[in-house]
Amino acid sequence: MTLDNPRHRGIYPVAPTTFTESGELDLASQKRCIDFMIDAGSDGICILANFSEQFLLSDEEREVLTRTVLEHVAGRVPVIVTTTHTSTRVCAQRSRRAQDMGAAMVMVMPPYHGATFRCVEPQIQAFYAGISDAIDIPIMIQDAPASGTALSAPFLARLAMEVEHVAYFKIETAGAASKLRELIRLGGQAIEGPWDGEEAITLLPDLDAGATGSMTGGGYPDGIRPIIEAHRNGDRERAYALYERWLPLINYENRQAGFLAAKALMKEGGVIACEAPRQPWPALHPDTRKGLIETAKRLDPMVLRWGR
Repeated sequence: MTLDNPRHRGIYPVAPTTFTESGELDLASQKRCIDFMIDAGSDGICILANFSEQFLLSDEEREVLTRTVLEHVAGRVPVIVTTTHTSTRVCAQRSRRAQDMGAAMVMVMPPYHGATFRCVEPQIQAFYAGISDAIDIPIMIQDAPASGTALSAPFLARLAMEVEHVAYFKIETAGAASKLRELIRLGGQAIEGPWDGEEAITLLPDLDAGATGSMTGGGYPDGIRPIIEAHRNGDRERAYALYERWLPLINYENRQAGFLAAKALMKEGGVIACEAPRQPWPALHPDTRKGLIETAKRLDPMVLRWGR
C-alpha cells in the first residue's frame, strides 16, 4: 500500500487502561471503554500507548489487555498495539505476539531508557529491521519527545524505504507539520501513513501538511473525526470551523489534564467505573477536573451521555 492508498487512515485514538480504586485491572470497564470509542466513530483504536499508562503495567498485564481488547473488538475496527521496548529481542517478541492475537499494526518508539541511554542511527535502523523481520503487519514509528531521541525526516524516510514494514509515522515533535511535509517529500509513496498525534493540538496544520491519520486521546473521537473528514473532502473552511470549536477541549487535555482527561470524561459519562491512575501517578486536581468537565459540557460530546 502507498500514501495514496493507505491501509489505515482517519482517527485512531488511544484507549486508556482502566483500573479499580485499588489499582487492579478493571476489564469490564475496559470493554465498555472500547465499545464507547467504537460507537463514537473511531476508525481504529490504539492500546498500550503512553496515554494508556503502559509504563505502569507489568508484562503479564500487557498480555491480558491485548488479548482482552482484541477478542472484544472482534474485528469491528483495526487495533494498533504499542510494543515499545528498549531491547530489539523483547520488542520483536511483543510485536509477534500482538500480530498473532490479531493486531493490525504495532507502534514502537525508538530504543531508549531513562534520561540518558540512547542509540544512534545505525542501531535504531537495526532495531526496527529486527522487529520488521519478526512480523508481517505495518510498523508505526512514534516520534515523540518522551524518547529523547532525535529522528530526522531524512532518517525516517530512509527507514520507510529500507525497512520492509516501516510505513507509518506518528509525529509529535515541535514543528510537526514541517516535519510531516519534509517526510512526505523525501519518502514519497514509501510513507504510507504520515500521522498527527499529541492530542490533536497541531491537527489542522498537520492535515494541511499531508497527514492522513491522527492518534489522539480516547475521550471524544466524535469531535475529531468530522474535522479530519471535512479536510479530506476538501472543505477546509468547515474543518477550520470544527477545529476552532473543539480546540478549547483539545487544549485542556493537552496542556492541563494529560492522559487522565479521557478517563475523567468516561467516568463522568458512566462509561467506566473508576478514573484513578495507578500509583504513584497523582490523580487530577479537583479544580482541573472541574475545568475539564465544564469545557467538555459546552460541546456535548458523546462520552458524557453514552453510559447514562
